[in-house]
Amino acid sequence: MRNLVWAVSFIPAMAVLIVTQSSASAPQPPVSLGAAGGFAVLAGSTVTNTGPTAVTGDLGLSPGTAVTGFPPGTVAGTIHAADAAAAQAQVDLTAAYNDAAARTPATTVPTQLGGTTVTPGVYTSAAGTFQISGNLTLDAQGDPNAVFIFQTASTLITASASSVTLTGGAQAYNVFWQVGSSATLGTDSSLAGDILALTSITVTTGVRVNGRTLARNGAVTLDSDTITRAAGALSISVPTTANLGSAAAGAANVSGRLGAVTVTDARDAPSAAWIATVSSTNFTTGGATAPETIAKGSVKYSPGSATSTTGNATFTPGTAGDLGSARTAFSASNGTGDNSATWNPTITVTLPAGVIAGTYTGTITHSVA
Repeated sequence: MRNLVWAVSFIPAMAVLIVTQSSASAPQPPVSLGAAGGFAVLAGSTVTNTGPTAVTGDLGLSPGTAVTGFPPGTVAGTIHAADAAAAQAQVDLTAAYNDAAARTPATTVPTQLGGTTVTPGVYTSAAGTFQISGNLTLDAQGDPNAVFIFQTASTLITASASSVTLTGGAQAYNVFWQVGSSATLGTDSSLAGDILALTSITVTTGVRVNGRTLARNGAVTLDSDTITRAAGALSISVPTTANLGSAAAGAANVSGRLGAVTVTDARDAPSAAWIATVSSTNFTTGGATAPETIAKGSVKYSPGSATSTTGNATFTPGTAGDLGSARTAFSASNGTGDNSATWNPTITVTLPAGVIAGTYTGTITHSVA
């Protein structure tokens, strides 16, 4: 759930409407994987396995066709070799990779992440590569929606017996490793999060991955490993601030765009369905008298069409109308796997004839279920 505090300021010449976010939210939304979210292993050229690797989640390959080593490896899911599902997953993986690579602001940190504790945010390597020797701790500081994105222009290399530990409510499905070339995970190491590699991923003997190994163009090579796709969550993010413009005193209304509202469904559900709802309180200034109140029924919400989507769901905007009572802002149906939708609603506030000058505040709440 995300709340917005609205402030309407009346001065002799004009009225100004300002929006600020009142509830805490993750500084970064998660990276939407779309159809790639259902895959624990995805490659471009080949998938090769040695030994009793256990994959939980789908295994896919596109445009290559050669999947070898299953059995003795097992897949608790479906193997998609050069089919439509794998092809769409590669399309969505490319979008996710580009999204992760473009996230800002990024903090530049040393190549070696082992022996450090990292809080939520976006991190880029000073030398263009990341290494993990020993243990890396990811501390969400009590926020289960906290997102960690690591950007490397070149490689990700983990040492033998190295590990990534999640603490403070951190979730593996909110950790993303954007790798500009290839990743190599050392023997008996453990990694949390989703690897989004441009080229290849080599998972050496005895590695445990709580997440996904997703390679765009090259191979994924496995050897007696455990790859467990981390299921995600359903979340909604709203703008931090928005200025809806101004109007001369006595004008009929103030209207403007709110900014991007995004629902991200990373649950990898067999039925990708959700409904986002929006509601409002009254807006008041100073006291609760009629001239100092703008009723919530005077606030109109028009979602408009989606500005961007991922996944294969059908996305439907809610009907425009006032926020005298809660209403549907947007919904998704008839899809599978991960998806997301972003829209930029128009807010129109009708100004009562007898309203007095002042700063009017209220709360608009977005939620999704």
